[in-house]
Amino acid sequence: MSTIPVVPPLEAAAPASATDASSRRAGTLTLGIALLGSAAALALVVRGNVTRPPFQGLDDHWLTWMGGPHDGFPSVVATLLNWFGGPVGAVVPLALLFFLAVRRRWVSAGFLFLVYMAGNMLVVQSLKHLVDRPRPENPLVRVDHGSFPSGHAAGAALLVVIVGALLVPAARRRAWWIGGGVFILAMMWSRTWLHAHWLSDTAAGAAAGAGAGLVAWWLCAPALAREAVRGPKRARTRRRAAEPQAPAH
Repeated sequence: MSTIPVVPPLEAAAPASATDASSRRAGTLTLGIALLGSAAALALVVRGNVTRPPFQGLDDHWLTWMGGPHDGFPSVVATLLNWFGGPVGAVVPLALLFFLAVRRRWVSAGFLFLVYMAGNMLVVQSLKHLVDRPRPENPLVRVDHGSFPSGHAAGAALLVVIVGALLVPAARRRAWWIGGGVFILAMMWSRTWLHAHWLSDTAAGAAAGAGAGLVAWWLCAPALAREAVRGPKRARTRRRAAEPQAPAH
């Protein structure tokens, strides 16, 4: 009897790969809807009593922990994160948009622009106008109306998802999600440390931003996948066109 191992044909591996991709895409949608639903549920709870929602005690307790002297290294970190979430931070998505345009990744560039704008302007601002919760007293930075949800936390979570979808290889996304989660938690801490938001505001903002990004990723995944396939093909075509042709005999 032959002991040579039988290698399955390439066609046999294709359905399994397609199934894995379909399963991951379904998981993306499920998680996105769950996060958006959590943010919406929190909004409805807070809207019922904007001054004393059921978890106000936890928010008050956390804000007490965030008291004390606001100086030193924590102040530097919180100030940088405050700038990042404000107008100065718009440099990052603009730089990413320029990078994608230079690489002629037009679908990715459109995804970045539309999802980032819709997530911040449509989702976050709609929740702010729906709830209009008073902010903690004496915020240490300039703030606009409505404490719920945190726009800084939402923007951070949305950007983490967008960059993970467009620029991080699938094999490295686990490390990216871990690092991105730490960044989002740091942003949430900074908003409460600066007394700009309640803790629940930051949790709802992070859930809304990440949820909006994941649902948009699910919707646009086929177009992004087609662009990812076309890119290497175009590069090979350009290389072949640039190669010197052998003289005809």
